[in-house]
This record gives sequence, C-alpha cells and structure tokens, in this order.
Amino acid sequence: MEILGETAAFSVALLIMLVGLVGVILPVVPGLVLIWLGALGFAIVEEFATLGPLALVLLSVMTIVGVTAEIWMSQLGAKIGGASLKAQLAGLAGGLVGALAFLLLGGLAAPIGAVLGSVAGVFGAEWVRLKEWKKAFRAGSGWLLGWLASMLFQFVIGGLMIAVFLWQVFRG
Repeated sequence: MEILGETAAFSVALLIMLVGLVGVILPVVPGLVLIWLGALGFAIVEEFATLGPLALVLLSVMTIVGVTAEIWMSQLGAKIGGASLKAQLAGLAGGLVGALAFLLLGGLAAPIGAVLGSVAGVFGAEWVRLKEWKKAFRAGSGWLLGWLASMLFQFVIGGLMIAVFLWQVFRG
C-alpha cells in the first residue's frame, strides 16, 4: 500500500480507537467494540501486512473479556456485597427493564436505565428477602461498585488494545 494510504488508514483507525476509548466511559458508545473494529478495518485495508491474524485473535479475546466484564464484575460486586443468587438475577432483569424503559423514554439514555434498574433489582430483591435496609443497600452498592470497577477494567483493556495495535503497526 502506498505511504499516503497507509497514513490515512492508520489515522482513521487510531481516531476510531480513541473514540472507542472515550466510549468506555460514555456508556452510549460501544467502546471496546469500536477499538476492535478500528484495528480490524486497518488490517483489512493494509491486507494484514502489519496486523496479522495472531494480533487480531489477541485483540478479539481482549474485546470479549472486556465487553463481558460489565456483567461478571457487577455480579461479583453484588455477591461480595452479600447479594443472593436471586438478587443477582433480579439485578439482571432490572437492568433489562430499566434499559427498555429508558430506551422508550429517551433513546440514548438506555445505559443509564440499565444501571439504575440493576441496582434497584438487587436492592429490591435483597430487601424483600431480608427485610433489612442496610443489607439490601450493601448488596446494591456492591453491584454498583462492581460495575464501576468494570468500567475501569474496560478502560485499561482498551488502552492495552491500542498499545498492541500501535506495537504491531510500528514494529513493521
């Protein structure tokens, strides 16, 4: 590929990746998926000359782990906070209901509804089960802290994905 084409492809891919990294923090943008798509698009444009299949497999695994972190880390946080399995499942259901409700109300606000619905689901289920506000609050807070930790984890994964991309491109 010509130098100008390589530079343009690299610039576009890096811009998409940086938007993806910001998207990890703004839940409306699918952050890690954008980073992965930026790398894949670059690899396709430059015919896998510098970003080969092994690097793409590594980036794919990192994407899957990072994208699913929101689920398993928030559930782990709930569990550490004392939530029962039923409360964790109620959190998942609450997240779906919250996302749908906020989607209907405000479109792009669905991620906010998912978070609020999940916390409410965990809190509500634990309050019904134990009839103790403090323990229910602890379980809901555990879910929320797990979710916040997952955002940090995803940000780190996104940074590492960009680092792998840059390393592969600049090593030649």
